[in-house]
Formats: sequence, C-alpha cells, structure tokens
Amino acid sequence: MRYVALPRGINVTGSNMIKMTELKSAFEALGFKNVVTYINSGNLAFDTTKTSETTLVKKIAPILEKMAGRPISVMVREQKDIEGVLKNNPFDGQYESHKEMHVLFLEREITDDQLAKVRAAAPKEERFVAKGREMYLHLPMGVAESVMGRGLIEKKLKIAVTARNWRTVEKLATL
Repeated sequence: MRYVALPRGINVTGSNMIKMTELKSAFEALGFKNVVTYINSGNLAFDTTKTSETTLVKKIAPILEKMAGRPISVMVREQKDIEGVLKNNPFDGQYESHKEMHVLFLEREITDDQLAKVRAAAPKEERFVAKGREMYLHLPMGVAESVMGRGLIEKKLKIAVTARNWRTVEKLATL
C-alpha cells in the first residue's frame, strides 16, 4: 500500500532542519519501501503493508523527533486519499492561480463550531471548507496575512495540522 507522510514545519525558515537524504534513509530503516521525497519540506511517499495511519504516525513521529531534536507532528494519508483531495476541491474553477489554494491536513475531523471560529477570525475574502480530515483554503490575498499565515488556524482548532499548497498536493498524488 502506498502512503504519504506530511511532517509539519520541517526545513521551513531555518527551523527543524533535516536533510532529505537522511530522512529517506530513516524511513527505509523503518522497513518502508520505494521511499521518495518531494521538495525540502519533508514530504515523503512510501510503500508498506496495509497499516492504520495512526500506527504509522506512532512509528514515524519518534524518528522525526530524534532527527529534529523536538517533537514534530506528522499526518499520514493513503496516497489514494490524496487523489481524492484533488477530486473533491470545493473551489475547483473558482480561483485564478493555484497559488491561492491550500489544503490543511488535520489530525482529526473538526467540528462545525471549530470551523466557525476560524471563519470568524478570517478576512472576508478567505474561504474554507472542511471535508473529513482536510480543510480546503482559498486565500486570494495570499498566505502571509491570512489566518493560515498568522497561525490562527491551529490556535482556533487546537489540533495538529500541516498545510500544503495546491501544487504540492498535486505532486503528492503522483509520487
């Protein structure tokens, strides 16, 4: 079975620096096969026997912590689920550039109440739709001043999340 691992905050703005070659080797040492990395922010695809995502997170998280020197949250999805994320984009055709689209991969599903708190904190131009353990974000004004860029989503949701831009999500489906 093919899986995708999405660590949060690796090699971003000089923090949690982990060389991708070392990360790939660590995943291979865990017994994962056909390990592929994508860009320098820790995205990995790998093969292993069918395993619950929770079990994989428990296997991967200690390695990330050891390599980064601090706890790193990681989301794991079956690769076919990434394809589903692409197909289920509620904003398909409603944005001018892929740069406006982002996906938050959530530790667990959020409540309507949590989503309402995010919406209340967001500029009116920003749109959000939660579907399962993913949240689609349409940020026409960019990330920097958005609720995502200001870190308000995690504060409002109080759960582990990691964000990927639309182009990265497209690539993850093909690794």
